[in-house]
Amino acid sequence: MIDFSGIRLIAADMDGTLLNSKHEYDKGFPALYDHLKTKGVFFAPASGRQLYNLQNTFGELGSDMIFIAENGSHVQYQGRDLFVQSLPMDQVPELIRMARGITGVNIILCGKKQAYLESREPEFLRHVEMYYDRRVFVDDLLAVEEDDFLKIAICDLSGAEANSYPVFRHLEGELQVKVSGKIWLDLSHQLANKGRALQAVQQQLNISVEECMAFGDYLNDVEMMKQAYFSYAMTNAHPEVKKAARFETRSNEENGVGEVMQKVAEAIDRIR
Repeated sequence: MIDFSGIRLIAADMDGTLLNSKHEYDKGFPALYDHLKTKGVFFAPASGRQLYNLQNTFGELGSDMIFIAENGSHVQYQGRDLFVQSLPMDQVPELIRMARGITGVNIILCGKKQAYLESREPEFLRHVEMYYDRRVFVDDLLAVEEDDFLKIAICDLSGAEANSYPVFRHLEGELQVKVSGKIWLDLSHQLANKGRALQAVQQQLNISVEECMAFGDYLNDVEMMKQAYFSYAMTNAHPEVKKAARFETRSNEENGVGEVMQKVAEAIDRIR
């Protein structure tokens, strides 16, 4: 039997993990989260989503959550930045030019202040509105200044893993080149990923890997699986995530995250 009684930090990806296909968390999540919080357990949504989107998704419930946003490029707790890892400014123009050369993709320049868009293509905007709450249209992404750029997100409706990823694959090692969803490819600083962000949180709060639990489903979650002893891949996860994780739980449609969190709560209740 697994002993969950020492858990102090739980990190969970959002889409495909904590949230169901309607982009909703389970109705029992708020009470479960509040209960764990009273027991001293921290919760960190860890997502490719924008910080402001994560904050708005949870509202008042998230006032004490640790937000790991933009695939680990931006971490904030109670209004204070714990970690920011932006792209080198001199790399951004060339990456945008490369992305522009791929047929059928749309680009989001993800700044710390807000997201910047050129395209107004309706299907693209439908996805943008789901993940980026602070956004502005510009005539030319190359002309954007006075912001820290956390990542470049490429929305590839043809399929990111097969279509746009091969264009940037040779840059792995120099950058984080992550397929973060079926239609999403994210380009970030070499040192920006959810695992390093989680490590920064652990160091700030003096929490060990053995006291940490993480849930994920896609390729941008692999490093996070390695930074938590209790690493869980969803049943619906990408095969590479299942290889990286120690354990597996039910799908996001079956509240797999909540099921394990409930076991954590029960274990902690017995001793705290």
